[in-house]
Amino acid sequence: MTGSHKHPFCAAKSVRLSAFTLVEMLVVIGIIAALLAITLPCLREIQIYARRIKCAHNLNQIDLGIQVYLNCNNDKYPCAQDPLPPGYWLWMGRGWRKFVEPYLGGKIDANNPGVLLCPQDMIAKQKFEATSYSYSMSFYHSPQQINKMSSTADLYSNPQPSIPQKIYCVKRPAGKILIGEWYSNHFDVKEENGWWNWQGCRNFLFADSSVCFINATDIRPANDNLPDGNLTIDGIKGTDRP
Repeated sequence: MTGSHKHPFCAAKSVRLSAFTLVEMLVVIGIIAALLAITLPCLREIQIYARRIKCAHNLNQIDLGIQVYLNCNNDKYPCAQDPLPPGYWLWMGRGWRKFVEPYLGGKIDANNPGVLLCPQDMIAKQKFEATSYSYSMSFYHSPQQINKMSSTADLYSNPQPSIPQKIYCVKRPAGKILIGEWYSNHFDVKEENGWWNWQGCRNFLFADSSVCFINATDIRPANDNLPDGNLTIDGIKGTDRP
Protein backbone atom coordinates (compact mmCIF):
# COMPACT_ATOMS: atom_id res chain seq x y z
CA MET A 1 0.00 0.00 0.00
CA THR A 2 1.49 3.30 -1.10
CA GLY A 3 0.93 6.90 -0.01
CA SER A 4 1.87 9.23 2.84
CA HIS A 5 -0.73 8.00 5.39
CA LYS A 6 0.75 6.52 8.59
CA HIS A 7 -0.63 3.50 10.26
CA PRO A 8 -2.75 4.37 13.39
CA PHE A 9 -0.41 2.29 15.52
CA CYS A 10 2.50 4.45 14.47
CA ALA A 11 0.63 7.64 15.43
CA ALA A 12 -0.20 6.26 18.86
CA LYS A 13 3.47 5.54 19.53
CA SER A 14 4.25 9.27 19.21
CA VAL A 15 1.88 10.23 22.11
CA ARG A 16 3.84 10.92 25.36
CA LEU A 17 1.98 10.15 28.57
CA SER A 18 2.61 12.71 31.39
CA ALA A 19 2.26 12.19 35.17
CA PHE A 20 3.35 13.80 38.45
CA THR A 21 6.74 12.76 39.63
CA LEU A 22 7.29 11.97 43.30
CA VAL A 23 9.14 15.27 43.74
CA GLU A 24 6.28 17.25 42.20
CA MET A 25 3.76 15.53 44.45
CA LEU A 26 5.85 16.31 47.53
CA VAL A 27 6.05 19.95 46.48
CA VAL A 28 2.26 20.16 46.10
CA ILE A 29 1.71 18.51 49.47
CA GLY A 30 4.17 20.93 51.05
CA ILE A 31 2.33 23.93 49.56
CA ILE A 32 -1.04 22.64 50.81
CA ALA A 33 0.40 22.06 54.29
CA ALA A 34 1.82 25.58 54.36
CA LEU A 35 -1.51 27.09 53.28
CA LEU A 36 -3.34 25.14 55.98
CA ALA A 37 -0.85 26.31 58.58
CA ILE A 38 -1.55 29.90 57.56
CA THR A 39 -5.32 29.69 57.24
CA LEU A 40 -6.32 27.47 60.19
CA PRO A 41 -5.49 30.08 62.87
CA CYS A 42 -7.43 32.66 60.86
CA LEU A 43 -10.41 30.33 60.59
CA ARG A 44 -10.30 29.76 64.36
CA GLU A 45 -10.27 33.52 64.98
CA ILE A 46 -13.22 33.95 62.61
CA GLN A 47 -15.12 31.24 64.48
CA ILE A 48 -14.44 32.88 67.85
CA TYR A 49 -15.50 36.26 66.49
CA ALA A 50 -18.71 34.76 65.10
CA ARG A 51 -19.52 33.26 68.50
CA ARG A 52 -18.85 36.60 70.16
CA ILE A 53 -21.32 38.25 67.79
CA LYS A 54 -23.87 35.50 68.52
CA CYS A 55 -23.36 36.15 72.23
CA ALA A 56 -24.01 39.86 71.71
CA HIS A 57 -27.15 38.95 69.76
CA ASN A 58 -28.27 36.85 72.74
CA LEU A 59 -28.04 39.94 74.94
CA ASN A 60 -30.05 41.94 72.42
CA GLN A 61 -32.79 39.31 72.60
CA ILE A 62 -32.63 39.29 76.39
CA ASP A 63 -33.00 43.06 76.37
CA LEU A 64 -36.24 42.72 74.40
CA GLY A 65 -37.51 40.35 77.10
CA ILE A 66 -36.50 42.83 79.82
CA GLN A 67 -38.32 45.67 78.05
CA VAL A 68 -41.52 43.62 77.83
CA TYR A 69 -41.13 42.70 81.50
CA LEU A 70 -40.81 46.39 82.41
CA ASN A 71 -43.94 47.21 80.42
CA CYS A 72 -45.85 44.48 82.24
CA ASN A 73 -44.58 45.40 85.72
CA ASN A 74 -45.06 49.15 86.07
CA ASP A 75 -41.54 49.95 84.80
CA LYS A 76 -39.94 47.99 87.66
CA TYR A 77 -36.91 45.79 87.07
CA PRO A 78 -36.98 42.11 88.17
CA CYS A 79 -36.88 41.92 91.95
CA ALA A 80 -37.15 39.16 94.57
CA GLN A 81 -35.96 38.47 98.07
CA ASP A 82 -32.59 36.70 98.17
CA PRO A 83 -31.86 33.86 98.25
CA LEU A 84 -34.32 32.25 95.90
CA PRO A 85 -35.07 28.55 96.18
CA PRO A 86 -33.11 26.33 95.85
CA GLY A 87 -30.52 28.76 97.23
CA TYR A 88 -29.76 30.89 94.16
CA TRP A 89 -29.29 34.64 94.36
CA LEU A 90 -31.26 36.74 91.92
CA TRP A 91 -28.16 38.25 90.33
CA MET A 92 -27.04 34.77 89.30
CA GLY A 93 -28.17 33.62 85.88
CA ARG A 94 -30.09 30.73 87.44
CA GLY A 95 -31.92 33.21 89.66
CA TRP A 96 -33.20 35.87 87.27
CA ARG A 97 -33.92 33.73 84.21
CA LYS A 98 -37.42 32.74 85.37
CA PHE A 99 -38.44 36.41 85.38
CA VAL A 100 -37.74 36.86 81.68
CA GLU A 101 -38.53 33.31 80.55
CA PRO A 102 -42.16 34.13 79.61
CA TYR A 103 -40.90 36.85 77.25
CA LEU A 104 -38.20 34.80 75.52
CA GLY A 105 -40.40 32.42 73.59
CA GLY A 106 -40.83 29.32 75.71
CA LYS A 107 -39.61 27.05 78.45
CA ILE A 108 -36.00 27.68 79.47
CA ASP A 109 -33.96 25.21 81.49
CA ALA A 110 -30.54 23.54 81.53
CA ASN A 111 -31.49 21.36 78.56
CA ASN A 112 -33.04 24.22 76.61
CA PRO A 113 -31.16 27.42 77.57
CA GLY A 114 -31.96 29.34 74.38
CA VAL A 115 -30.41 32.81 74.35
CA LEU A 116 -29.25 32.47 77.96
CA LEU A 117 -26.22 30.42 76.92
CA CYS A 118 -23.25 32.01 75.19
CA PRO A 119 -22.02 29.67 72.40
CA GLN A 120 -18.43 30.17 73.56
CA ASP A 121 -19.17 29.39 77.22
CA MET A 122 -17.70 25.98 77.99
CA ILE A 123 -18.27 26.18 81.76
CA ALA A 124 -21.91 27.22 82.21
CA LYS A 125 -23.36 23.93 80.91
CA GLN A 126 -21.81 21.95 83.76
CA LYS A 127 -21.63 24.60 86.48
CA PHE A 128 -24.50 27.07 86.05
CA GLU A 129 -27.28 25.05 84.41
CA ALA A 130 -26.34 26.43 80.98
CA THR A 131 -26.85 30.07 81.94
CA SER A 132 -24.02 32.42 80.96
CA TYR A 133 -25.28 35.86 81.99
CA SER A 134 -25.62 37.67 85.31
CA TYR A 135 -28.05 40.41 86.32
CA SER A 136 -26.81 43.45 88.23
CA MET A 137 -27.82 43.54 91.89
CA SER A 138 -28.07 47.34 91.57
CA PHE A 139 -31.45 46.95 89.85
CA TYR A 140 -33.16 45.43 92.86
CA HIS A 141 -31.45 47.36 95.68
CA SER A 142 -31.42 51.08 96.42
CA PRO A 143 -28.23 53.08 95.87
CA GLN A 144 -27.95 53.49 99.65
CA GLN A 145 -28.08 49.71 100.14
CA ILE A 146 -25.49 49.07 97.44
CA ASN A 147 -23.12 51.59 99.04
CA LYS A 148 -23.34 49.67 102.33
CA MET A 149 -22.03 46.51 100.63
CA SER A 150 -18.28 46.68 100.20
CA SER A 151 -17.19 43.11 99.46
CA THR A 152 -18.17 40.15 97.34
CA ALA A 153 -19.13 38.35 100.56
CA ASP A 154 -21.95 40.86 101.06
CA LEU A 155 -23.70 39.35 98.05
CA TYR A 156 -23.99 36.11 100.02
CA SER A 157 -23.57 36.61 103.76
CA ASN A 158 -24.99 40.10 104.17
CA PRO A 159 -27.54 40.78 101.42
CA GLN A 160 -29.80 43.75 101.99
CA PRO A 161 -33.61 43.42 101.66
CA SER A 162 -34.61 43.67 98.02
CA ILE A 163 -36.20 46.91 96.80
CA PRO A 164 -37.51 47.08 93.21
CA GLN A 165 -35.96 49.87 91.18
CA LYS A 166 -37.75 51.74 88.41
CA ILE A 167 -36.46 52.49 84.95
CA TYR A 168 -36.52 56.27 85.46
CA CYS A 169 -34.12 55.91 88.42
CA VAL A 170 -31.24 54.99 86.10
CA LYS A 171 -29.20 58.17 85.96
CA ARG A 172 -26.75 57.14 83.22
CA PRO A 173 -28.29 54.33 81.14
CA ALA A 174 -25.39 54.21 78.68
CA GLY A 175 -22.94 53.59 81.51
CA LYS A 176 -24.79 51.21 83.84
CA ILE A 177 -24.36 47.47 83.34
CA LEU A 178 -27.70 45.67 83.41
CA ILE A 179 -26.73 42.15 82.35
CA GLY A 180 -23.47 40.66 81.16
CA GLU A 181 -21.38 37.57 80.63
CA TRP A 182 -20.16 36.24 83.95
CA TYR A 183 -17.01 34.69 82.49
CA SER A 184 -14.55 36.00 79.92
CA ASN A 185 -15.63 33.48 77.31
CA HIS A 186 -13.98 35.10 74.28
CA PHE A 187 -10.62 35.98 75.78
CA ASP A 188 -8.59 33.54 77.87
CA VAL A 189 -7.54 34.56 81.37
CA LYS A 190 -5.15 32.89 83.83
CA GLU A 191 -7.68 32.66 86.64
CA GLU A 192 -11.41 32.94 85.96
CA ASN A 193 -13.45 34.60 88.68
CA GLY A 194 -16.31 36.26 86.85
CA TRP A 195 -16.92 39.95 87.49
CA TRP A 196 -14.50 39.76 90.43
CA ASN A 197 -11.53 39.76 88.11
CA TRP A 198 -9.52 42.51 86.42
CA GLN A 199 -8.66 40.15 83.54
CA GLY A 200 -10.52 39.33 80.35
CA CYS A 201 -13.23 40.85 78.17
CA ARG A 202 -16.99 40.36 78.26
CA ASN A 203 -20.16 41.29 76.41
CA PHE A 204 -22.36 43.57 78.51
CA LEU A 205 -25.91 44.81 78.06
CA PHE A 206 -26.32 48.35 79.38
CA ALA A 207 -29.49 49.98 80.64
CA ASP A 208 -29.86 51.97 77.41
CA SER A 209 -30.15 48.65 75.47
CA SER A 210 -26.66 48.92 73.97
CA VAL A 211 -24.40 45.86 73.95
CA CYS A 212 -20.63 46.36 74.16
CA PHE A 213 -17.59 44.09 74.36
CA ILE A 214 -15.48 45.58 77.14
CA ASN A 215 -12.16 44.90 78.83
CA ALA A 216 -12.42 44.42 82.59
CA THR A 217 -9.80 47.14 82.97
CA ASP A 218 -12.14 49.63 81.26
CA ILE A 219 -14.82 49.20 83.93
CA ARG A 220 -14.85 51.53 86.93
CA PRO A 221 -14.03 49.99 90.32
CA ALA A 222 -17.20 49.24 92.30
CA ASN A 223 -17.71 49.38 96.07
CA ASP A 224 -15.68 46.15 96.39
CA ASN A 225 -12.82 47.70 94.34
CA LEU A 226 -13.49 45.26 91.51
CA PRO A 227 -15.08 45.64 88.03
CA ASP A 228 -18.29 44.38 89.60
CA GLY A 229 -21.55 45.55 88.02
CA ASN A 230 -23.39 44.25 91.07
CA LEU A 231 -21.95 46.77 93.52
CA THR A 232 -21.62 49.84 91.33
CA ILE A 233 -20.91 52.95 93.40
CA ASP A 234 -24.31 54.64 93.89
CA GLY A 235 -26.02 51.60 92.43
CA ILE A 236 -28.59 52.32 89.76
CA LYS A 237 -27.64 56.00 89.81
CA GLY A 238 -23.98 55.25 89.24
CA THR A 239 -21.97 54.25 86.21
CA ASP A 240 -19.67 51.35 85.36
CA ARG A 241 -17.75 53.10 82.64
CA PRO A 242 -16.77 56.67 81.78
